[in-house]
Formats: sequence, C-alpha cells, structure tokens
Amino acid sequence: MSATDDGKKMTRREVLKITGALALGGTAAPAAVSPAAATPAEMQAAVASVVGDVKVTQGRVKLDIPPLVENGNTVPCTVTVESPMTAADHVRAIHVFAERNPQPYVISATLGPRTGRASISVRMRLRDSQTVLAIAQMSDGSFWSDRINVIVTTGACLEDVL
Repeated sequence: MSATDDGKKMTRREVLKITGALALGGTAAPAAVSPAAATPAEMQAAVASVVGDVKVTQGRVKLDIPPLVENGNTVPCTVTVESPMTAADHVRAIHVFAERNPQPYVISATLGPRTGRASISVRMRLRDSQTVLAIAQMSDGSFWSDRINVIVTTGACLEDVL
C-alpha cells in the first residue's frame, strides 16, 4: 500500500486500477478486442505448407460434418478415405483445415498400411460459418480432398471477447 495526498493508504486494487488506466493511455475504458480469424489466403498458405506444388484432386475423401451446427464448440468430424491400405497403396496422412478459425490447420493424423482403415474421427471447434477442407496424402505422393460448407449458429473461440 502507498499513501495518497490526504494521508489515506491506497489499496492494492486501487493501485492496479490506476496502473491499468495509465497503460491504456490514461483512460479507464477497456480496449476493443476482435477475435482472430484466418483468411482464405492463410488457409491456402497452410494447405501449401502440406502439399507444396502438388495438385490436390477432388475425390476418394469423404468429409462427414453436419452442414448446420448449432454450437461451434464441439463439432463432430469424420474423414474417411477410399484406400486398400496395403503396403503398396495406403494413406500416409489426413489433414483437416478450417477456413475462418484463428489457426486454419486443425489436425494432422499420420497413418500407415497397418492401420486397417483410413478413417479418423475428431471433435473440433469452429469459430464461424466456414468451409472445412480435408486432404489425404497417399503413399504414391498424390493428394485427394473433400470440402464442406458448414453453417455455425453459435461460434466457438469467442469466450474472451469483450
């Protein structure tokens, strides 16, 4: 505690309020914070970090997400890839991207021929209505994909917004 001009001692809380106000430029109003969201360009950059210059072909991948989600906090997502899962022909990895989440790269799962089935199931958070993209990397170096537009009525990742 420290003393004020009139001799009263200031509480720790009062000192923190004054310090916070000074840090905000002399005002006590809270700063407006907008939630972070990736852009379609950032999603393309994230996809490029996985596939490089290789062409991604539509097909062989089935992305199963409800097209209308009431709450974006726990969205079920299943990705299944058509593959015999043999040593010569199998899925190496499955990647999932969400276009408008703070970080577009949601998950990456590494698979091998002993996996048996090329399928993963997860629950993810979606910030807003957006496109979700799943890409499968095959053992021959090819990439296959599927995408779904998902409408989210109550977005996730917004709890800390003022």
